[in-house]
This record gives sequence, C-alpha cells and structure tokens, in this order.
Amino acid sequence: MQQAIDVHSHMLCEEWMTLFRAHSGSRFTIRQVTGGKEVIHYDGIAFMTPEDRMFDYGQRIAAMDQAGVGMAVLSLTGPNVYWGDEDASSRAARAINASFAQAQAEHPSRLRWIASLPFQHPARAIEELARSIDAGARGVMVLGNIGGESLTAERFAPVWAEIDRRSLPVFLHPTVPCGCAEMDMAMYQLSASVGFTFDSTLAVTRMIFDGFFDRFPNLKLVVAHGGGTLPFLAPRLDRCHEVIASARTRIAERPSTYLKRIYADSVLYSHEALRDTVEVFGEDHVLFGSDYPHNISDMVGILARVDALPAMLRDKIRGGNAQRVFGI
Repeated sequence: MQQAIDVHSHMLCEEWMTLFRAHSGSRFTIRQVTGGKEVIHYDGIAFMTPEDRMFDYGQRIAAMDQAGVGMAVLSLTGPNVYWGDEDASSRAARAINASFAQAQAEHPSRLRWIASLPFQHPARAIEELARSIDAGARGVMVLGNIGGESLTAERFAPVWAEIDRRSLPVFLHPTVPCGCAEMDMAMYQLSASVGFTFDSTLAVTRMIFDGFFDRFPNLKLVVAHGGGTLPFLAPRLDRCHEVIASARTRIAERPSTYLKRIYADSVLYSHEALRDTVEVFGEDHVLFGSDYPHNISDMVGILARVDALPAMLRDKIRGGNAQRVFGI
C-alpha cells in the first residue's frame, strides 16, 4: 500500500508566537473562549487555538505512527505572518521556516515543509521565497486573503510570478473571511464551521474568474478542506459564467474546467463529501490531509475514508499524488 503523506499538517514555533504577541497589532487578540482555551481572535472573531502539540514534534510523530501516516508536509496555519510590519512579518516568516527546516533535518524520513512568506511586503516575500527554497522548502503556504486583500490584487503579482517561474505547489488554507464581524461569525465560533470554507471558496472563485490560472499556469494550487464548497457550487459557477456578462470578461472557458487544473485535500468528514471532491477535481488532483494538530483534525478517520476507496484511487490520494505535486 502507498505510504500516507499528509499535506495539510500544521506546526508553530516559540519565536513566531513571541513575535506575534509583541507585533500583531490592535486587530488581533488572544483570550479565553467557552471551554477555557486560549484562542487567537481577529476583529473579535475566534479562529485559531494554539495547542501544546503544535510545538511538540515528539507528539506529532507519535500521532502519525498511531494513525499509520508515513510523512507530513508542514505549514503555518492562520494568521500566518500577515499581521505585522515589514520587519516583524519578515522575522516571523524566517523563524517558522527555519523551524521547519530544522524539524526536517531531525526527522528526514517523516517531515517535509512549505514556506510562509510576508506576502503583504512583496519584495521581502520574494527574498524569503528564494531563501526558503534553498533551505529545502517544497512549496508555498498562502491564506485565503492576505490581511483583508484579495490574492489577485495587483501588488502581489510579482510574488505569484516568481512562484509560477519556479513551478511550485501552493497550499491555500483559509483564514477569517473579510467582513467577518458584520456576518456575526463570533456566534458559536462560526469562523470554523462556515467561515473558513467560505473564505477558500471566495478566494478560488475570484482567482478563476480573474484569469489567475491563465496568467500563472505553472503553479499548482492545492485548496484545503476538499476545496471548500467548490465541489457543490461548480455547476452554479458555470451557469453564472454562461448568463452574466461580467463573469466572462477575463475567461472564455467554463469555470469548472479550471477546477481540473487545481488540487484539493481530503480534510472532509464523510464518504459522500470525499466522493464529490474526487469527482470535481479528478482522481489525480486529490491529496490526503488531516488538519493536525487543530482540534477539528481527524487523522485516523480521514485516512480510513481514503482507505475505503478502490485500491488504485486509494493509493493516489494516500500519497502518490503528493509525491508528484511536492516532488517527494
């Protein structure tokens, strides 16, 4: 059976946490929520819980062993490094990327990593990209919006162009969507149940209609959480492209054809959701992920759903597709 490679796998480091506490600005707070845990908030919206196991590689390897996962591709979850001034964000990116490089050196058969970049400071982002690739990064991490800005904003184009030139994979993970306070997402921590999938869906849909994948055809986008709600909405995107003139200003092809060019992970919680993601993105474009060590993660259950698939498809999703996309 193909080795399981977890491409949706997060960690933190103490230096990043120290920099965040000191330089994250007025819009970010860290405070307790119902249940007693300390959670990072953005504009009053709880969205990321720093767990002790996010700092402990011994626990990570043990959890992988227990679940039968051979390798993890590490990334930094939200709010990533999109919260500080140029110096603080650049230092935070160097810190987390260096911690990942060290972890890979200590566990070379179990860990790989992708780089976080201070996207909001494009020149520094390009510098950090070059440094990280030289240090062993296998791709790039990006959130669904960059400090409230769309990924298609013109000022980010030089960063995307360099990623495209290098033909790198990009893992897109959601964060708190823009306007979250107005959408009343503080209630019941709706950021986790609804907000994240909305953020990913909106980001990728905008990229499709904007012609992003025609401008940058060499990068390989991997969308977290099974592609958000894109598997369900794909026919609606096509219908809107057909009947709304403004949806056809940048692209001639149907939006769903672009979904066949990009990738999704398997962080889903039912066989039916996994089936739909495979159908929409294609069997060569779905990769195993667990969302470990977030409290919503389910490494054992998600892998069991993948293992229930027919053998050839199972092995592609378990690790064959990840090997190809991330060059493992």
